[in-house]
Amino acid sequence: MFTQSGRSPSHPRSRPHAAGITAVASLLPEDVLTSDDLQREVAGRSGLALPARLLTQATGIVSRRVAADGVYASTLAVGAARRALAAADLGPLDIDLLVFASASRDVVEPATAHIVQAELGSRAHALDVTNACNSFVNGIDLARSMILSGRAHRALVVTGETPSRAVRRAPADAAEFRAGFAGYTFGDAAAAVIVEAVERGGILDVDTETHSGHWEVGGIPGGGSRHPRGDAYTYFQGDGHELRGVFEKVGTAVVDRTLHRMRMDWDDFAKVLVHQVTVPYLERFAELTGVPADKLVVTVPELGNVASASIGVQLDRVFDGLAAGERVLFVGLGGGISIMTMVWEKS
Repeated sequence: MFTQSGRSPSHPRSRPHAAGITAVASLLPEDVLTSDDLQREVAGRSGLALPARLLTQATGIVSRRVAADGVYASTLAVGAARRALAAADLGPLDIDLLVFASASRDVVEPATAHIVQAELGSRAHALDVTNACNSFVNGIDLARSMILSGRAHRALVVTGETPSRAVRRAPADAAEFRAGFAGYTFGDAAAAVIVEAVERGGILDVDTETHSGHWEVGGIPGGGSRHPRGDAYTYFQGDGHELRGVFEKVGTAVVDRTLHRMRMDWDDFAKVLVHQVTVPYLERFAELTGVPADKLVVTVPELGNVASASIGVQLDRVFDGLAAGERVLFVGLGGGISIMTMVWEKS
């Protein structure tokens, strides 16, 4: 494990047998932007004649939250982190691993985890994990692995998502509007969890499937070595139909594999938390997998696609109502393309 000084202790600790989520929190920006208002803004700034209520009808998204000026990915993450620490009755110095796991970030360098840590006042080993909309679930898995290996004792995993800032609100023409259409699903949010050793339950299974040949289907190309400068590259670009097609083609195999390996069916889960892009896609996911509608925690109509915060926000909404021993299935879907499942049992 890591001490508050960042050095490993000289004496070994016994490795725990299980690690789990012991506290969760989320945070939503105050400002609400409806799809109708967003469409009016886009039409007004671009001069495009868009069909009435196009965004609402095509996506099923009625509204989303957007971060105000001066509110950053780290700002949202810090707010959620403080709530998670309070829920666990912990202080910032009680954690020795801080993972900022998000598709959004404040700056290219340093890791946004350091900005979050500076605001919290913690002194943990801090790092970023980025894997599109699977970032948060990947961060939880990393924290679990480090705890089980004895490298960490208690982790704070946070995400702060501000993808609304990658939305092109003044497209030059219809082609540019179509190229960035998937971005009009975005909303902002944050989530945080405490991950630590547990006596029973915890994270029981993790599985992944990655199809990196589809990495160009959608994303934000700017800020890296390929396109270090240029505003045009800072907007989300992607073909939503192609993204959906790829997920439909490869996305159910890992779910089926997880259920088979765990010898479980939908009745064994209290809830199924799946990354939510649009209402039609969520309905298609339910149709392809057979998950009962009452197992889902539906957030996308009111919050939109909040990237990696999606599963964290859903978990926060059901966490207190879950009894010890109840199980939840996480299903992450991320650009790249990656699919991830996690089976968690409340301790």
